[in-house]
Amino acid sequence: MKDAEKKIGYQFKDSNLLKTALTHSSYANENHTRSNERLEFLGDSVLSIIISECIFKKMQNVNEGDLSKFRAALVCEQSLAEIAKRIHLSELIFLGRGEEKNGGRRRPSIVSDAFEAVLGAIYLDSGLEAAREWLLGLMSDKVDEAITGKLYSDYKTALQEIVQRDGRSFVTYKTLEENGREHERLFVVQAFVNGEAKCVAEGHSKKEAEQAAAKKTIDKYYA
Repeated sequence: MKDAEKKIGYQFKDSNLLKTALTHSSYANENHTRSNERLEFLGDSVLSIIISECIFKKMQNVNEGDLSKFRAALVCEQSLAEIAKRIHLSELIFLGRGEEKNGGRRRPSIVSDAFEAVLGAIYLDSGLEAAREWLLGLMSDKVDEAITGKLYSDYKTALQEIVQRDGRSFVTYKTLEENGREHERLFVVQAFVNGEAKCVAEGHSKKEAEQAAAKKTIDKYYA
């Protein structure tokens, strides 16, 4: 766990908390141990209160409705998965053999859930202040993007607005794959600009996958 702590940037008093936070249910089921689902539940609430307080203080003239939108953009699955990449979290997760084979480490849902679980573990290990310091140390730039209007929760609209600056440009999306059981669907979607293939992304719904593909396209071609 020492290497994991080093990558995460936090040293646990109780390293078992970290191990549990990194244990996906597929691994837990195969090895008869505890998964990170309960810690994820806790971490979700800790995440919400920290981000809510942060933007409440920083956005003095923003109303409740807009604060909710900013918070949603900051704590969404895609945003958390992007933050998790900075600490190489996907490499640290314990996955079952089947989930590993099916590319679980690349799934934003698994990585973002683990991120929330780690946050919950830090909260239990050292309290809210330590959790706040760790989280905002990783997310401060995202918060700044939200404040300055650079963080989009609706990446499809953002991409459409960007390409329309060139005149009659248009964006379309094509579903390349649809896998998994009914309650665990995974969609793979590709974005096209003026018919030209751009980025591919996945999500648990077509809408989520399209948003992710739009975000990747913005970052790669229009940032």
